[in-house]
Amino acid sequence: MAKQSTAEYYRKNPEARKTRLKQQSAYQKTAKGKELKAASYKLDKKLGGKVGDGKDASHYKGSKTNGRLQPASENRRSRLKVRKK
Repeated sequence: MAKQSTAEYYRKNPEARKTRLKQQSAYQKTAKGKELKAASYKLDKKLGGKVGDGKDASHYKGSKTNGRLQPASENRRSRLKVRKK
């Protein structure tokens, strides 16, 4: 049996998806969540990112102030344990 991706799981389980989104919403309102969002927005602005350009500010490892603009899909894929191309 092929391993199911997280996205596939939540598409197939609407109740679990609703629970996860509620948890994520609450987390983003905490001090830690706000700090992470602020650092991300600040770096994106520093790098010249525009709304809707399809790029994310990708932080260099261990840095909150340095990074590069990267396609959103590539940036998110970089956090996977198994590298998918």
